[in-house]
Amino acid sequence: MADPTPWIVAQDDGAVRKHAPATLRNREAIAGVLMDALSPQGLVLEIASGSGEHVAYFASAMPGHDWQPSDPDGTALASIASWCAGLHNVRAPLAIDAALPDWPIDAADAVLCINMIHISPWAATLGLMAGAARILRSDGPLVLYGPFRRQGVATAPSNEAFDQSLRARDPQWGLRYVESVTDAAQAAGLAFDQLIEMPANNLMLVYRAG
Repeated sequence: MADPTPWIVAQDDGAVRKHAPATLRNREAIAGVLMDALSPQGLVLEIASGSGEHVAYFASAMPGHDWQPSDPDGTALASIASWCAGLHNVRAPLAIDAALPDWPIDAADAVLCINMIHISPWAATLGLMAGAARILRSDGPLVLYGPFRRQGVATAPSNEAFDQSLRARDPQWGLRYVESVTDAAQAAGLAFDQLIEMPANNLMLVYRAG
């Protein structure tokens, strides 16, 4: 699979971390939605944690929750561990490939996935839905963030250009339609809850377990 290069290398105290510049721009807005969507406490599994900067920020902003980061990439796992060192409410990162059926976690109160669906094959989205439905407790939310298409709604020119660049890197990538994502969620047993407009032409989608 082609490398989307979403981050740069950052040095901190001799340990190599990854830094994704977009996290600094969107983390506060995402956290604001999470504070409304999540129950007051519980275990939040993040799928495709990437550099680990998001989960480190959310864990500090929402200390009443336990956070379980994950990623399929070993370099990302090391970066996550570095960013989250010393945070008492962040568990050691897990190696999870969303597309695979076996996740090394049995239950969670919420599942969070940021900026994965458009830079992965559709099988990863289907696996995400199946996995979330399998491990979420009743009424637990699956929260998605990223750029999407919507039927009957014009796509922002910047998102159109982004979609073209993604498909040039890997034809299995690209912006997904909200309607297709919702169909996949419902087929897995998750119910659509809400769509929230976010800055920079992004959306947050919330689904809930039955």
